[in-house]
Amino acid sequence: MTDETIHESTEVQKRRRLATFFGRLADRFRRGEAVPVDDDQSVTIDPPAEAEVDVELTRAGDDVRLDVGLEWPEADGEVETDVVASKARFELYEDAGGKYRWRLVHRNGNVIADSGEGYASRQKAEQGLESVRRNAPGAYTVDESKDEEAPEEGGSNATFELFEDAEGGWRWRLVHQNGNIIADSGQGYASKQKAKQGLTSVQNNVPGAPVEETDS
Repeated sequence: MTDETIHESTEVQKRRRLATFFGRLADRFRRGEAVPVDDDQSVTIDPPAEAEVDVELTRAGDDVRLDVGLEWPEADGEVETDVVASKARFELYEDAGGKYRWRLVHRNGNVIADSGEGYASRQKAEQGLESVRRNAPGAYTVDESKDEEAPEEGGSNATFELFEDAEGGWRWRLVHQNGNIIADSGQGYASKQKAKQGLTSVQNNVPGAPVEETDS
């Protein structure tokens, strides 16, 4: 039987974005859930109970290459394409004031992120949404209660800021390097841990979340 390439992609990723990607793979393998192998989460595998692991580190001139390969019988780990592995969806809508907004809704019905502001046009709202899709997965998280600062070289062009609001609830906001808040939690959480879980859910689900237009 000839080899068939089901998916292949090559791009430069920052270290934290890589960590998020591999962390997502590890979590899905651990739980036995469908594992997305691409950023859009449209190609998935059912994790096999065991697999042959091949690790190779090579040097070619000034470049170093690390190859990690897994191999198993397809019957032990089915491959699916054109799927939606994300557990959330973006809802794009026009508010009562004629502004366009988006919210990220988990399949359990909870809104786990929103645009935080209204945009003058649908196009601007879509651009804001895509900025979150690009930047959230690898964004560094700083805890403002500890006076933490993001490193100069982060994992994306945005940073998650975790903070306690005036009512004692915990919230997060995603701040672009230009100073704009491009997403926020939309709600306060009872604990810092819950707020962290909320932003982690956003990081895991934005890459492949479909966009749907809704009335409100």
